[in-house]
This record gives sequence, structure tokens and C-alpha cells, in this order.
Amino acid sequence: MDDPVLLSRGIPHAAHWGSFFARRDGDRLVVTPHPEDPAPSPILGNFTDVLRHKARIQRPMVRRGWLENGPGPRERDFRNDLVSVGWDEVLDRLAAEITRVHQSFGAQAIYGGSYGWASAGRFHHAQSQIHRFFNVACGGYVRSVNSYSAGASSVILPHVLGPFENLSRRNVTWEQIAEHTDFVLAFGGMPLKNSMIASGGITRHVEPDAMARAAARGCAFWSASPLRDDMPEEARPLWLPIRPGTDVALMLGVAHTLLVENQHDRAFLDRYCVGFDLFADYLAGASDDVVKDAEWAAAISGIDAAAIHEIAHRLVAGRSLITVAHALQRAQYGEQPVWMAAVLAAMVGQIGLPGGGYNYALGAMGHTGRRVNAVPIPTMAQGTNGVTDFIPVARIADMLLGPGTPFEYNGQTLSYPDIRLVYWAGGNPFHHHQDLNRLRQAFSRVDTIICHESAWTPMARFADIVLPATMSLERDDIGAAATDPRLIAMKRLAEPVGEARDDFAIFRELAARMSCEAAFTEGRSARDWLEHLYEPTRAALAEKGWPAASFAEFWERGEIALPSAPDDGGLLRAFRDDPERNALPTPSGRIELVSATIAGFGYDDCPGHPSWLPATEQPDEAAPLTLIANQPATRLHSQLDFGAYSQAAKHRGREVVRLNPQDAAARSIAEGDLVRLFNGRGACLAAAHLSDGVMPSVVNLSTGAWYDPLDDGAAHPLCVHGNPNVLTRDLGTSRLAQGSCGQVTTVQCERFDDEAPPICAYDPPRGSELPR
Repeated sequence: MDDPVLLSRGIPHAAHWGSFFARRDGDRLVVTPHPEDPAPSPILGNFTDVLRHKARIQRPMVRRGWLENGPGPRERDFRNDLVSVGWDEVLDRLAAEITRVHQSFGAQAIYGGSYGWASAGRFHHAQSQIHRFFNVACGGYVRSVNSYSAGASSVILPHVLGPFENLSRRNVTWEQIAEHTDFVLAFGGMPLKNSMIASGGITRHVEPDAMARAAARGCAFWSASPLRDDMPEEARPLWLPIRPGTDVALMLGVAHTLLVENQHDRAFLDRYCVGFDLFADYLAGASDDVVKDAEWAAAISGIDAAAIHEIAHRLVAGRSLITVAHALQRAQYGEQPVWMAAVLAAMVGQIGLPGGGYNYALGAMGHTGRRVNAVPIPTMAQGTNGVTDFIPVARIADMLLGPGTPFEYNGQTLSYPDIRLVYWAGGNPFHHHQDLNRLRQAFSRVDTIICHESAWTPMARFADIVLPATMSLERDDIGAAATDPRLIAMKRLAEPVGEARDDFAIFRELAARMSCEAAFTEGRSARDWLEHLYEPTRAALAEKGWPAASFAEFWERGEIALPSAPDDGGLLRAFRDDPERNALPTPSGRIELVSATIAGFGYDDCPGHPSWLPATEQPDEAAPLTLIANQPATRLHSQLDFGAYSQAAKHRGREVVRLNPQDAAARSIAEGDLVRLFNGRGACLAAAHLSDGVMPSVVNLSTGAWYDPLDDGAAHPLCVHGNPNVLTRDLGTSRLAQGSCGQVTTVQCERFDDEAPPICAYDPPRGSELPR
């Protein structure tokens, strides 16, 4: 039976930033957070006004040049020269183009990586749908590996400790911290704006309360970051305003202090680790004549030597935990802080203890610090990809600009495939990629770009074929995450806007035109698929003797509870308890302070042990400020940037950049002034906000404002809206991981005194709206 208390709040649904209930009020939504959520995300406010927003895509559109001249490389732009085409015609043309590329060049000429979060639903999950389609229709596609968030860490951690997921999501929990931890040393902090997000959704945001309880018990939280608010007030934190990119130097200074004061845990290092003596020689300067002591680290990091000594003493005085945020490894040589923090934790000797040791990315997303579910969640099968070619996800521009060019990755030498067709669904590379002017050039090299989108994002504007896709609010689905103890019936809240269709319906029609509909759908409707995906979860509940509602019962109730697995510390706890029986999945079976495998690769940008490698781009006279391009607080990446909550945080419609008052005064910049940020790669406008929570010589412009280039014919057009990725560097973290370096770059900032150009980021192309 329907729960009358739940239904009184509206219709259940879920997003990556929280479960909620909603009801229609005309074209607006009234949104109520899930009643069990103690700290709901304010990002839910972005749903209130988006259903019929002008930015929504209402019907299929095709670029005029593609329609008239056919597929081929061309200088694409954002001038919106698009033509409305009916669904039958556009699907016929699209099926013919996919077939042409597949037959002429093979599936290895199709890039279907299609990176992006899209919906929290497990069936209408855009990446699963597009990957399944190409596996069925073409036998595969060129894929991407890793993520923009954790490109370096996901490669380095398996060499050093074990699989990324085990070290990030099944390790130390917030419950353990609240009960056991005495000292948290957080490199990059633990900002709540990040932990309010989890792919698949969150029912309960537990982080603020856990931090508050730990702090009330006496736990000290120290945050090493250029930004004070990277650690929330609930933690009562001490801010260590570190110079950007110098965390490894600080860690080495702490490690040296432990070594020379004989405070390191030699017994732990001998039993559980390999390579300490060689690393200790590096600390002492045996290999490079540089002693990595506290004074050396202070000169580099800006954290004084006395504080470095105190950090070392606090780490061994009680139960201590070292964490590293994603932010640190989204930079050149990003593998180093991830590895060095693990080495520092090994020297302390508390890895595997409750609330102690090392947890990569704790607080970076809502998945971390939680118990995992004891039963599987619904998962859409994608089939088998017969194409072996792949790229590290952040190397897409390199691939498109340099087909056939060799590149190194994790001990392999590979070559970039020659891509003719790019198909994107549920993502916006003009948000998450770096050096957007270079990305524009790269996308202009391919024959055809297809995009499924619910709104006129920059990627939709740049595509040749644009297909209107529904929002999650306009379809039924199942919301679930492997660390959330609720399965949510995501019920449709509104009819699709205009002629929009869901991704499954679009791919089903394409599959029919390519004679593979039966294989793609397996004879199931969308509703049939929901029941099919639900069944493994129900069966697992029944097998273990827990309440196992039928799908019909689940759908009526709107949610069911999922049991959590024990808070057992995962892989690292088991390893500590019995290192022989529970050896780590590393080459040695131990924690690799020094890696013979990595050393054997011969990479000078990622040597065989963690090392201090200063970035090749440093502040100079032309670009004296360091830009931190972090995750936004008002949206998930660029999703729903046109939503009410995101818009409320802008100043006169533009993204806000934070500057230290000293830097603002030196440039005659006042609160609210329009400023221009620029370097050799590009420029953007933003509105200035002065804050002493940003350390001097640092500016902070979060990502997610939709790229809105001024149409003036310039090679590097000005983004008038405030997208920092016109400024960031498009290079790999190292030859090991080839991760994204989007977190930091160097810029200059000046007051913009010209007439402010209009913002057109959300304006639909001419002819794209249906008659009313």
C-alpha cells in the first residue's frame, strides 16, 4: 500500500544530490527533501524552475552545414545555424551515418565514451544506454577509462595499496571518525559541497553531524588548502593555508620529522610495507643532496617549520587519519600526493585501525565514509565491447588532434585511434575538459558529432545532430547507490517537454533501423526493464532472509530499505589483521612505499617512489596568480546551471570569482566589479567577491558556468559567463595515469571596464522552439 505520510509530501524521486518528493505547481516544482535526510543539499532548489525553462531542447535539430554538405571535418562554432528536422528523418539520417562510418572505417572510428553523470536512475543511465547500443549495433566503440575527478589516483593506488574503490569507499567510515579519531589531517580539506553528491543518490547526508560529534569529543581537524572553507565549520578546523601544489613537500617535511625523531613505526613498516629504507634515503637527501626536512618544506609550502613539527607529533600522539582530496591529483604530477600521503600514513603505522590510517578522497563524494550495501543494486548490462582501443578520459583532444600518435599509459605504449564519429549522451565536455579553445579545434576534426541532451548546453550547440532527451523528472526509473540504504522509485513528475524522448527510446528506434532492435531491447519495454533490473536486488534480499518486496509493492511504496554490510574496515583492516592470509593485491602483497613496477616504466614524471616534482607552470609576471578551478557549491558540475539555486549565486548573471582583498586592492578591484581573468590560453569574465578565506596570490573560480564564447571571430574568444576551463591546461598528470590537470593554473586578473557583453548561454537557437 502507498505510505500516506510519504505521499503527502508528493511524488518520490532521486538525484545525485539527494532523494526528495515533489509536486507540480504549474510549470514549477515544489520540492521536499527526504524526511530521513538530516542535512539536505540546497542543490535540490535547482529543480524548481527547470521543467519548461527556455534552455530546454524541444525538437531534433541538425547543423545546416552537415545537412547540406554531408559529414566531414569543418570549423564548427556556436552560432546556432541549426535546422529543425522531424524525428523519422533525423533517425534515418543518423542510422545511415553510423552505418557509413562503421562499414567504412570500423567500430574503432566511433568514440562512444560519452563521459558525464547524467541521471541518478539505474536504467535511464545515459552511459549505460549508449555503450549497450554500440556494443549491439557495431560490436563496440572506442571507450575511455578512469575519470576527470580521479584520473591519477585510480591508476597509482592499485600499484601502491589496492583498488581505488576499496581505498576510497570501503575503508574508514564517518561512524569510526565520530567514535575513534583524535586527529584528521586533510590535504585539500573535506568540503561539504562535494560530499553532498553521490552518483545514484543519497538519502541521508551524514557528514556534518559526524564531524560535529567528532569535534565535540575532542578530535582536531586540520585542513591544508589554499581555501579556508574546504573544511566545514562543523569540524571546528584549523586552516593551514598552503601554497597550491606544494602538498608533497609538506608531507615530506612531516615524514622527515618522524624519521629523525625516531617517531615512525618501524615494526609496521617492516611487516606491512616494502621499500622504506630506499625512501628514507630520499628523505635524507642521499639521492639528490636535498634534505627534505621541515625547514625545506616550510620554504616551499608556506607552512612554517614549527607547524610541520606539530603535525608530526599529533599524528603519533593518538588515533590519526590522513586524507587526500581529489583536488590534489587533478594537477601535474597528481600521482605524487596520493602516494606520498599513503607513505606518511604507513610511517605513522595506523593503517587499518578504526578511524585511523589513510583514506583516499574521504569526503570527496557522498559515497565515501559510508557502509556499503549488503545486496547488489540494479545495474544495466552493457554487453561486450569488441574494440580494444581506449583512451584515458582526459586525453580526448589529444586523440582527435593526433590520430595515430603514440602515447604512454601505465607501462604501455598505445596509439590514438582515428575517430570519425563522436556520440555523446548525458554529459558536457565543454564543462569538464580543459583548454576549451583547444577542445573546439579537436572536435572540428571529426566527420559527425551527435548529442542527446535535455538542454542547450555548449556540447549541444556544437553538435551536428541534436536529439532532445528527457530529464529524469520526465520518466520512471530506479534510484540507487551502492552506499545508500534506500532504493528509490523515481516516478515521473511531468510529461516530456516538446518532442523529447528518453535515451532508451531513441536508441531503440536507431537499433530498429540498423536491424538489431531485438538484441538491444531483449523484447522489453522501459517498464519491463525496471522490473528486470529490480529482480536481482529482490532475490538477494529474499536469499538472506530480509524483507523482499515485489516490484509492484516497491513501486507503490516509493522506496525500500537496503541492509548495510558490517563496518569492517574493508581490505586494509583485513590486511592489518593478517597480512599473509589477506595480502594486498599489489605486486609484493604489501604497501609499496617504493614500486619496482613503476620504476621499471622509466617515467621521469612518476619515478619509483613519491617525490617532490614542482609543476612546470609557475606564477610569473604575465600570470602571477594561481587559479583554483574547483567544484561548484550550487550545482553538480554544470548540471542545471540554469536552475534557480545556481542562478541565485551568480552576480548579475555571471559566475563569481573569489580574490583575497590584498590582490584586489593591488588591481583596484572592488566587491562586485566585473573582472577579466586571462592567460595565454584564453580569457573569461566573472564578478569579483573579496574574501580573506582565499589566501593571497590565489583566485578561486569554480567550474560549471556554461561556456558562452563571444562571437567575434577571435581564435581564443572571451567566455562572457565565467567558465575557468578556457584557462586551464590540457596535459596529462604524468605518463603513468594521463589524468586531468584541471584544478590549478596561473592567470592574471584585471578590472573589466568595457561595456558588459550579454550572456547568451541559455538562449535557444532560432527555430528550435515549438509553436505554442
